[in-house]
Amino acid sequence: MVQPVTQTELAPLPADRERLARGEHHDPHSVLGAHAAADGTVVRAFHPDAAGVQLLPADGAPVTMQPLDHGLWAAFLPGTDLPLDYRLRFRFADGEDWERDDPYRFLPTLGELDLHLIGEGSHERLWEVLGAHPRTMADTAGVAFAVWAPNARSVRIVGDFDRWDGRLFPMRSLGASGVWELFVPSIGPGELYKYEILGRDGTLRLKADPLAFSMQVRPETASRVWDLEADAVHWTDQAWMDERAAHDPYRSPMAIYEVHLGSWMRNPDGSWLGYRQAGEKLAEHCHRFGFTHVELLPVAEHPFDGSWGYQVTGYYAPTARFGSPDDFRSMVDALHNAGIGVIVDWVPAHFPTDDFALRRFDGTPLYEHPDPQRGEHPDWGTLIFDFGRPEVRNFLVANALFWLDRYHVDGLRVDAVASMLYLDYSREEGEWTPNRYGGNENLDAIAFLREVNEKVYGRYPGAVTIAEESTAFPGVSRPTYLGGLGFGFKWDMGWMHDTLAYFGEDPVHRRFHHDKLTFRGLYMRTEHFVLPLSHDEVVHGKGSLLGKMPGDEWQRFANLRTLLAEMYTQPGKKLLFMGIELADEQEWDHDRPLAWEIGESGLREALGRYLADLGALYRSTPALWAAEPEPETFAWIDASDVEASVYSYIRRAGDEVVVVVLNMTPVPRHGYRLGLPAAGRWVEALNSDSEHYGGSNLGNLGGLVAEDESWHGQPASASLTLPPLAALILRPA
Repeated sequence: MVQPVTQTELAPLPADRERLARGEHHDPHSVLGAHAAADGTVVRAFHPDAAGVQLLPADGAPVTMQPLDHGLWAAFLPGTDLPLDYRLRFRFADGEDWERDDPYRFLPTLGELDLHLIGEGSHERLWEVLGAHPRTMADTAGVAFAVWAPNARSVRIVGDFDRWDGRLFPMRSLGASGVWELFVPSIGPGELYKYEILGRDGTLRLKADPLAFSMQVRPETASRVWDLEADAVHWTDQAWMDERAAHDPYRSPMAIYEVHLGSWMRNPDGSWLGYRQAGEKLAEHCHRFGFTHVELLPVAEHPFDGSWGYQVTGYYAPTARFGSPDDFRSMVDALHNAGIGVIVDWVPAHFPTDDFALRRFDGTPLYEHPDPQRGEHPDWGTLIFDFGRPEVRNFLVANALFWLDRYHVDGLRVDAVASMLYLDYSREEGEWTPNRYGGNENLDAIAFLREVNEKVYGRYPGAVTIAEESTAFPGVSRPTYLGGLGFGFKWDMGWMHDTLAYFGEDPVHRRFHHDKLTFRGLYMRTEHFVLPLSHDEVVHGKGSLLGKMPGDEWQRFANLRTLLAEMYTQPGKKLLFMGIELADEQEWDHDRPLAWEIGESGLREALGRYLADLGALYRSTPALWAAEPEPETFAWIDASDVEASVYSYIRRAGDEVVVVVLNMTPVPRHGYRLGLPAAGRWVEALNSDSEHYGGSNLGNLGGLVAEDESWHGQPASASLTLPPLAALILRPA
């Protein structure tokens, strides 16, 4: 029999009751749940709409709870001790009942060490403690929620499980860490949720979880509970991961296929391919063309298709457009088992202003820098992270490690690095504040990038980071212990712009622009480069790659074949944006799939054969990649034949050597004497003018004999026929 207790013993202080009712209590567990009392336990529950509440002990008869004020109910259980196992049954005026376990009877789900590491910004596995995690507490299954919102007056968890009523599940603050926490029993994976945050400014905001592992498809914006641990058991790529760990990316071929999943290929009804479908088709496609890796435009969740993923609102969630997180895992696993690496574009430079996401997350500039001159991007209308704040830096560093750890990705291509490095990026005088030394370098961002690279390379052997960096900032791909930023590779934007500008010239004018293809020789050894022909060059009115080539149709295709040969034979890793293999006349449109049907005949079908052969030749020729860190990997034979617009150079690795000759005019050149590094027979490993590729079939009948006659500073030479607008790749027989 329940013994009567006084109202004072049952009820908390009036101030606590009022704060709880207003949704402003920072520690609801101090009021609600089971609390030790003299000779027993007091249990309190809260529901402002309940007409009655029963307490259902696990080992006893139901107890009717007494109403207090402000929606509070209480009961005293004499002779009981903590912990107490019980459920609650709420009865409403319409006769409906809601029975549930009590979230306020459970201990905190984060330990002191986790909170300490979060506070100092050094929790490398942040995703294991923040976000939503299915777990079992005191033999009860549920979901542990935790979010960082240090300036919030209160945080509540809302979802389908509480009918999105923010009054019902207030979270508790875990002190100076700024973390709010609540274990909600009897729910699991698949539940939709958000955080209802009362900011310091008095505004109530409904926010997606910054560490959500899954989210809704736009235009919906809720987070979804997902069990990462359940997915982790399905990996079958251990052989790939072991091989990657022993792999030297600097002395290996790397040909990257850049892909936007939403527009690469679609189903016949126009719907998106799922991750699993895309994985199978990408593996087959990469094998055909000799690609070693796919690089995915950002797959982190984003609300606007037209941002291509570069304005992220769910940094820890693969976009739900193409399936579940487990579907994404399956795609990576399938590509690995097919021998294809996976690189994802990663966007730590900025984030969008959508109110449901990171912007003013707890009512203050939390993730963004509070100074508009450092926290707002003038070009993109986005917000810039506060790289100097330890918790924000931790959020991003852990995110980089998350994709490598949980999804086994093989590399991160970091977007818009130049915008991070400079305080005056896209700003006029008076619109930026110098650093503490008076310079324009963003010292906090530089320190952040170094930390990311150190931890990626220190924790995940064989993984790579690649910087999209367009300035002359020194040491982008130099190790941090030598004063560099620590990236593995840097996009050679100068090569891309100069080369496309050169090929865009009418051949009759190319002799006036000869240096655009030779200038790279002055700096090619200053960084580890990736040569990109990326999506940025085929959008916003720039036209397709084929559309940049001058001349009639035959000349445009000949130019395109020669451009690809120049790219594949220059030092540096390779990156081609999807669709180049089809030579589409139209520039890329993210709203439509590639026009695959146009590649089935004529010059486009021939171009496909050419790119497949070029890719196979690249992968099977160590001279084109095995010595790239070494000076001897490249040497000009003749960089000065301006009048003929002919370029010739050697690629070498150890004793293996190939010679490349590019004729950049439509004029065939017969009897062209070329210096060669050795006498004897040389074969045409590739002739881009072959009729097999849609060319005029001019060349050297598959090979030639070099004589012991010095030329171009080489010990031997031969008389060649140079086909028009063509590349020859020669190797010793």
